[in-house]
Amino acid sequence: LRWPRCRRGKPRSSLPAGSQLPCFHGSSTIRNLKERFHMNMTEEQLQLLIEQMVDGSMRSITTKLYDGFQYLTNGIM
Repeated sequence: LRWPRCRRGKPRSSLPAGSQLPCFHGSSTIRNLKERFHMNMTEEQLQLLIEQMVDGSMRSITTKLYDGFQYLTNGIM
């Protein structure tokens, strides 16, 4: 598998200077964003995590319901 560029090298996490956007306020915003990329994991650990997440999603009733909704409303399957 090829991993996104965001996991290669040093992640970029700079905020626009003086941003007034509410999503950039608070000390946990950037930390939470970095956590989503699982930068503390090796490539092997990340691959296992992703496989587990996909497997869980495929068995999830909410995934099946959402897929049904998409099919009925947009013809997407």
